[in-house]
Amino acid sequence: MPEAVDVLIAGAGPAGWALASACARLGLVTVLADPAPLAPWPATYALWADEVPDLPASAVGASPSKTLAIGLTEHYLDRRYLILRNDGLRSWLIDDRVRLLHGRVRRADFGRQGATVVFDDGSRVAAGVVVDATGARRVLSGGPPRRARAEQTAFGVVLDTADAERLVPGAGDTALFMDWRPVDDAGEPTFLYSVPLNDREVLVEETSLARRPGLGKGFLAARLHARLAAAGIEAAIRREWVRIPLDLPAAERGQVVPFGVAAAVVHPATGFSVATSIQLAPPVAESIKTGLENGPVEAARAANRRIWTPRAKSAHVLRQQGLRALRSLPPGDLPRFFELFFTLPEERQRAFTSGREDLRGLTATMAEIFRHAPWKVRAHLFR
Repeated sequence: MPEAVDVLIAGAGPAGWALASACARLGLVTVLADPAPLAPWPATYALWADEVPDLPASAVGASPSKTLAIGLTEHYLDRRYLILRNDGLRSWLIDDRVRLLHGRVRRADFGRQGATVVFDDGSRVAAGVVVDATGARRVLSGGPPRRARAEQTAFGVVLDTADAERLVPGAGDTALFMDWRPVDDAGEPTFLYSVPLNDREVLVEETSLARRPGLGKGFLAARLHARLAAAGIEAAIRREWVRIPLDLPAAERGQVVPFGVAAAVVHPATGFSVATSIQLAPPVAESIKTGLENGPVEAARAANRRIWTPRAKSAHVLRQQGLRALRSLPPGDLPRFFELFFTLPEERQRAFTSGREDLRGLTATMAEIFRHAPWKVRAHLFR
């Protein structure tokens, strides 16, 4: 690829594809570089329907009619929860104008006129703007964290629907967002998460909300298998292991544009990032295109400013404080906290889980939880 390109994006997950296609649609010469840019995505992704309202039906694996959350009691939520179909999601995100480059990026050398991206095989590509969408590995923007971070971890199994309904009644048409009812007295707080993947299969996961370092696979697997054994379930179709960093520090940006998980946009309390990446892709692409009129350096700055607006930064800091508060709670108080949260009005819940720049709504939500919390929980939240 001898000619220079406008944008080179390293990493072909949902975030990388979303931004690459958004750039290509604006007429930017865009390269997506990855060792296997069309390899299947192994993770199970989900989002709230109101976060990406134009999501096509082909990208949806399941759309349960009920969304249930359990702190101490059951709460049926008014928001629709969607489980994504990965092949359909990628088909929606793909744009044929994106040029694919099969290779592993090693580094990017920057100058005033852009960058030279160097690959493991020694090949090089000149690019105006370089985007790091390599997730927590951050190949081009400082590397992975140098110390243990707070992590959300989960161990799950996929069951056939009939078996899953012995564990979660109505599992075939219910998204169980959280069930904090304890399965044993081991002390470590975890919750059960259950979502249908299609009309035949259900994913059930034992999930640790946030811990530093993350709770291990062995502990979570043992607790989930205890639940399954109690329900008389023995067979699983396949297994899934989830590990999401929740408090990644700001990436070393320089002239690189970190995007998706690499940009630390993971929600500190839910671990979600796919919807945010899809939402951000078009405006970030527009910032790159407009910025390139004043040179590559300004294009990278404009893109980074669009990802982290002042309101988004402030809201993220508040959510990180909320994460620290949750991690400080004694195990028995976490179900009480979420019992309070799920009694809040829908707009308050949405402000916390999805309003990335809704600083006013987020502040109101946190204040309302504090106001209604028992004194013991208030003391921990205050500290």
